[in-house]
Amino acid sequence: MGQFARETAIEQIGDNHFRGVLCEGWRIGAVPNGGYVLAIAGRALRAALPHKDPLTVSAFYLSPTGLGPIDCRVELLGSGRSTSFAEVKMYQQGELKVKVTAAYTDLDKLSGETWSADDRPQYPAWEQCVPPPDKGLEFRDRAEMRLVSGADVFNRGTPDGSGAFCGWVRHSDGADPDVIGLLMFADAFPPPVFTVFGPVGWVPTVELTVQVRAHPSPGPLQVRLASRFMTKGVIEEDGEYWDSAGQLVAISRQTAKVRLRKD
Repeated sequence: MGQFARETAIEQIGDNHFRGVLCEGWRIGAVPNGGYVLAIAGRALRAALPHKDPLTVSAFYLSPTGLGPIDCRVELLGSGRSTSFAEVKMYQQGELKVKVTAAYTDLDKLSGETWSADDRPQYPAWEQCVPPPDKGLEFRDRAEMRLVSGADVFNRGTPDGSGAFCGWVRHSDGADPDVIGLLMFADAFPPPVFTVFGPVGWVPTVELTVQVRAHPSPGPLQVRLASRFMTKGVIEEDGEYWDSAGQLVAISRQTAKVRLRKD
Protein backbone atom coordinates (compact mmCIF):
# COMPACT_ATOMS: atom_id res chain seq x y z
CA MET A 1 0.00 0.00 0.00
CA GLY A 2 1.41 3.39 -1.01
CA GLN A 3 1.60 6.44 1.21
CA PHE A 4 -1.41 8.11 -0.42
CA ALA A 5 -3.57 5.04 0.12
CA ARG A 6 -2.53 4.81 3.77
CA GLU A 7 -3.08 8.50 4.46
CA THR A 8 -6.52 8.61 2.80
CA ALA A 9 -7.74 5.40 4.45
CA ILE A 10 -11.14 5.45 6.14
CA GLU A 11 -12.92 3.31 8.71
CA GLN A 12 -16.65 2.78 9.05
CA ILE A 13 -18.05 4.20 12.27
CA GLY A 14 -21.75 3.62 11.67
CA ASP A 15 -24.40 3.46 8.99
CA ASN A 16 -23.04 5.61 6.12
CA HIS A 17 -20.65 7.22 8.61
CA PHE A 18 -16.93 7.01 7.86
CA ARG A 19 -13.86 8.53 9.47
CA GLY A 20 -10.51 9.46 7.99
CA VAL A 21 -7.48 11.28 9.35
CA LEU A 22 -5.90 14.34 7.73
CA CYS A 23 -2.18 13.66 8.00
CA GLU A 24 0.97 15.74 7.95
CA GLY A 25 2.71 15.99 4.60
CA TRP A 26 -0.31 17.24 2.63
CA ARG A 27 -0.56 20.86 3.78
CA ILE A 28 -0.30 24.10 1.83
CA GLY A 29 0.87 26.34 4.64
CA ALA A 30 -1.22 25.29 7.64
CA VAL A 31 -4.18 23.87 5.69
CA PRO A 32 -4.45 20.36 4.16
CA ASN A 33 -4.62 20.45 0.37
CA GLY A 34 -8.21 20.54 -0.91
CA GLY A 35 -7.70 17.69 -3.37
CA TYR A 36 -6.30 15.52 -0.58
CA VAL A 37 -9.40 16.23 1.52
CA LEU A 38 -11.59 15.45 -1.49
CA ALA A 39 -9.85 12.07 -1.92
CA ILE A 40 -10.92 11.05 1.58
CA ALA A 41 -14.51 11.94 0.67
CA GLY A 42 -14.01 9.88 -2.50
CA ARG A 43 -13.09 6.84 -0.46
CA ALA A 44 -16.17 7.26 1.75
CA LEU A 45 -18.36 7.43 -1.35
CA ARG A 46 -16.71 4.32 -2.79
CA ALA A 47 -17.40 2.44 0.45
CA ALA A 48 -21.04 3.54 0.62
CA LEU A 49 -22.18 3.26 -3.01
CA PRO A 50 -22.83 0.22 -5.24
CA HIS A 51 -20.70 1.78 -8.01
CA LYS A 52 -17.03 2.21 -7.13
CA ASP A 53 -15.58 4.74 -9.60
CA PRO A 54 -16.03 8.53 -9.38
CA LEU A 55 -17.56 9.98 -12.53
CA THR A 56 -17.97 13.56 -11.34
CA VAL A 57 -17.28 14.91 -7.86
CA SER A 58 -17.85 18.51 -6.68
CA ALA A 59 -16.68 19.94 -3.37
CA PHE A 60 -17.56 23.22 -1.69
CA TYR A 61 -14.99 24.28 0.91
CA LEU A 62 -16.94 26.03 3.64
CA SER A 63 -14.11 26.36 6.16
CA PRO A 64 -10.42 25.38 6.30
CA THR A 65 -9.71 21.90 7.62
CA GLY A 66 -6.89 20.97 9.99
CA LEU A 67 -4.87 17.91 10.89
CA GLY A 68 -6.63 15.09 12.68
CA PRO A 69 -9.82 13.04 12.36
CA ILE A 70 -12.48 14.05 9.88
CA ASP A 71 -15.96 12.52 9.79
CA CYS A 72 -17.72 11.79 6.52
CA ARG A 73 -21.48 11.33 6.54
CA VAL A 74 -22.84 9.99 3.26
CA GLU A 75 -26.41 10.44 2.06
CA LEU A 76 -27.51 8.34 -0.91
CA LEU A 77 -29.46 10.55 -3.34
CA GLY A 78 -30.37 7.93 -5.94
CA SER A 79 -29.04 4.92 -7.80
CA GLY A 80 -29.68 3.38 -11.20
CA ARG A 81 -28.20 0.54 -13.21
CA SER A 82 -25.09 2.46 -14.24
CA THR A 83 -24.80 5.47 -11.91
CA SER A 84 -25.17 6.25 -8.20
CA PHE A 85 -25.60 9.72 -6.71
CA ALA A 86 -24.70 10.83 -3.19
CA GLU A 87 -23.70 13.68 -0.93
CA VAL A 88 -20.96 13.74 1.69
CA LYS A 89 -20.73 16.19 4.54
CA MET A 90 -17.29 16.37 6.18
CA TYR A 91 -17.03 17.48 9.81
CA GLN A 92 -14.22 18.28 12.22
CA GLN A 93 -15.06 18.80 15.88
CA GLY A 94 -18.73 19.04 14.96
CA GLU A 95 -18.21 21.84 12.40
CA LEU A 96 -19.18 21.31 8.76
CA LYS A 97 -16.02 21.91 6.73
CA VAL A 98 -16.66 20.52 3.24
CA LYS A 99 -19.78 19.49 1.32
CA VAL A 100 -19.36 17.10 -1.60
CA THR A 101 -21.84 15.90 -4.22
CA ALA A 102 -20.95 13.09 -6.57
CA ALA A 103 -21.98 10.63 -9.25
CA TYR A 104 -20.26 7.23 -9.25
CA THR A 105 -20.19 4.60 -11.99
CA ASP A 106 -18.20 1.65 -13.35
CA LEU A 107 -15.69 3.25 -15.70
CA ASP A 108 -14.80 -0.04 -17.39
CA LYS A 109 -18.41 -0.44 -18.52
CA LEU A 110 -18.70 2.97 -20.19
CA SER A 111 -19.40 2.79 -23.93
CA GLY A 112 -20.09 5.23 -26.71
CA GLU A 113 -18.38 7.58 -29.14
CA THR A 114 -15.12 9.37 -28.32
CA TRP A 115 -14.20 12.84 -29.61
CA SER A 116 -11.77 15.58 -28.65
CA ALA A 117 -11.24 19.13 -29.90
CA ASP A 118 -7.63 19.08 -28.65
CA ASP A 119 -4.79 16.62 -29.02
CA ARG A 120 -2.76 15.35 -26.11
CA PRO A 121 0.07 17.85 -25.52
CA GLN A 122 3.62 16.81 -26.28
CA TYR A 123 5.96 17.34 -23.31
CA PRO A 124 9.60 16.41 -22.73
CA ALA A 125 9.84 13.18 -20.75
CA TRP A 126 9.61 13.28 -16.95
CA GLU A 127 13.32 12.52 -16.67
CA GLN A 128 14.19 15.55 -18.83
CA CYS A 129 12.29 18.02 -16.64
CA VAL A 130 13.56 19.71 -13.50
CA PRO A 131 11.35 20.08 -10.41
CA PRO A 132 10.56 23.62 -9.29
CA PRO A 133 11.98 24.76 -5.95
CA ASP A 134 9.66 23.58 -3.19
CA LYS A 135 10.14 26.73 -1.05
CA GLY A 136 9.47 24.59 2.02
CA LEU A 137 6.04 23.54 0.74
CA GLU A 138 5.02 20.46 2.75
CA PHE A 139 2.68 19.17 0.04
CA ARG A 140 5.64 18.54 -2.27
CA ASP A 141 6.67 15.72 0.09
CA ARG A 142 3.67 13.81 -1.26
CA ALA A 143 3.01 15.04 -4.82
CA GLU A 144 6.12 15.41 -6.97
CA MET A 145 5.85 17.87 -9.84
CA ARG A 146 7.92 18.66 -12.94
CA LEU A 147 7.05 21.78 -14.93
CA VAL A 148 7.57 22.24 -18.66
CA SER A 149 6.09 25.75 -18.77
CA GLY A 150 5.61 28.47 -16.20
CA ALA A 151 8.67 27.48 -14.16
CA ASP A 152 10.39 30.86 -14.56
CA VAL A 153 8.03 32.40 -12.03
CA PHE A 154 9.62 30.15 -9.39
CA ASN A 155 13.17 30.00 -10.73
CA ARG A 156 13.61 33.67 -11.63
CA GLY A 157 10.55 35.36 -10.16
CA THR A 158 9.45 36.29 -13.69
CA PRO A 159 5.77 35.71 -14.61
CA ASP A 160 5.33 34.83 -18.29
CA GLY A 161 1.74 36.10 -18.46
CA SER A 162 0.42 32.83 -19.90
CA GLY A 163 -2.09 32.00 -17.18
CA ALA A 164 -1.06 28.34 -17.44
CA PHE A 165 1.17 25.70 -15.90
CA CYS A 166 2.06 22.58 -17.91
CA GLY A 167 3.98 19.58 -16.69
CA TRP A 168 3.96 16.25 -14.91
CA VAL A 169 2.89 15.03 -11.47
CA ARG A 170 3.15 11.74 -9.59
CA HIS A 171 3.13 10.31 -6.08
CA SER A 172 6.51 11.06 -4.51
CA ASP A 173 6.89 7.44 -3.37
CA GLY A 174 6.44 6.21 -6.95
CA ALA A 175 3.04 4.58 -6.38
CA ASP A 176 0.87 4.31 -9.47
CA PRO A 177 -2.12 6.68 -9.81
CA ASP A 178 -5.71 5.47 -9.46
CA VAL A 179 -9.11 7.12 -9.79
CA ILE A 180 -9.19 8.28 -6.16
CA GLY A 181 -5.71 9.73 -6.63
CA LEU A 182 -7.03 11.76 -9.57
CA LEU A 183 -9.21 13.70 -7.12
CA MET A 184 -6.07 14.79 -5.29
CA PHE A 185 -3.95 15.42 -8.39
CA ALA A 186 -6.66 17.76 -9.70
CA ASP A 187 -5.56 20.20 -6.99
CA ALA A 188 -1.82 19.47 -7.06
CA PHE A 189 -0.50 22.19 -9.39
CA PRO A 190 0.09 25.78 -8.27
CA PRO A 191 -2.55 28.37 -9.18
CA PRO A 192 -2.06 29.52 -12.81
CA VAL A 193 -2.60 33.12 -11.70
CA PHE A 194 0.98 32.92 -10.37
CA THR A 195 2.17 33.14 -14.00
CA VAL A 196 0.45 36.53 -14.21
CA PHE A 197 1.12 38.16 -10.81
CA GLY A 198 3.91 35.97 -9.44
CA PRO A 199 3.70 33.52 -6.50
CA VAL A 200 2.28 36.06 -4.09
CA GLY A 201 -0.80 36.21 -1.93
CA TRP A 202 -3.37 33.56 -1.12
CA VAL A 203 -5.64 31.69 -3.58
CA PRO A 204 -8.24 29.78 -1.51
CA THR A 205 -10.49 27.28 -3.28
CA VAL A 206 -14.23 27.89 -3.12
CA GLU A 207 -15.34 24.94 -5.26
CA LEU A 208 -13.57 22.10 -7.07
CA THR A 209 -15.16 19.74 -9.60
CA VAL A 210 -13.33 16.71 -10.98
CA GLN A 211 -14.67 14.61 -13.85
CA VAL A 212 -13.01 11.20 -14.16
CA ARG A 213 -12.97 9.57 -17.60
CA ALA A 214 -10.82 6.43 -17.22
CA HIS A 215 -8.62 4.38 -14.92
CA PRO A 216 -5.09 5.81 -15.30
CA SER A 217 -2.20 3.66 -16.50
CA PRO A 218 0.94 3.40 -14.34
CA GLY A 219 3.36 6.31 -14.44
CA PRO A 220 3.26 10.10 -14.04
CA LEU A 221 0.35 12.20 -15.27
CA GLN A 222 0.57 14.97 -17.84
CA VAL A 223 -1.18 18.12 -16.66
CA ARG A 224 -2.28 21.41 -18.14
CA LEU A 225 -3.87 23.84 -15.66
CA ALA A 226 -4.98 27.19 -17.05
CA SER A 227 -6.99 30.29 -16.18
CA ARG A 228 -8.50 32.76 -18.66
CA PHE A 229 -10.55 35.22 -16.65
CA MET A 230 -10.25 36.94 -13.30
CA THR A 231 -13.12 39.19 -12.24
CA LYS A 232 -12.91 41.22 -9.05
CA GLY A 233 -10.57 38.68 -7.51
CA VAL A 234 -12.50 35.55 -8.59
CA ILE A 235 -10.78 33.18 -11.02
CA GLU A 236 -11.39 29.80 -12.67
CA GLU A 237 -8.77 27.07 -13.09
CA ASP A 238 -9.36 24.47 -15.81
CA GLY A 239 -7.32 21.26 -15.67
CA GLU A 240 -6.68 18.44 -18.14
CA TYR A 241 -4.96 15.19 -17.11
CA TRP A 242 -3.53 12.46 -19.37
CA ASP A 243 -1.94 9.21 -18.26
CA SER A 244 1.29 7.62 -19.48
CA ALA A 245 -0.60 5.73 -22.18
CA GLY A 246 -1.91 9.00 -23.62
CA GLN A 247 -5.55 8.69 -22.58
CA LEU A 248 -7.46 11.60 -21.07
CA VAL A 249 -8.26 10.38 -17.56
CA ALA A 250 -9.73 13.49 -15.90
CA ILE A 251 -10.70 17.13 -16.33
CA SER A 252 -11.30 19.66 -13.58
CA ARG A 253 -12.63 23.12 -12.92
CA GLN A 254 -11.96 25.10 -9.79
CA THR A 255 -13.34 28.41 -8.53
CA ALA A 256 -10.91 30.37 -6.37
CA LYS A 257 -10.45 33.80 -4.88
CA VAL A 258 -7.21 35.66 -5.46
CA ARG A 259 -5.94 37.64 -2.50
CA LEU A 260 -2.79 39.53 -3.50
CA ARG A 261 -0.50 40.83 -0.80
CA LYS A 262 -0.72 44.54 -0.23
CA ASP A 263 2.60 46.37 0.09
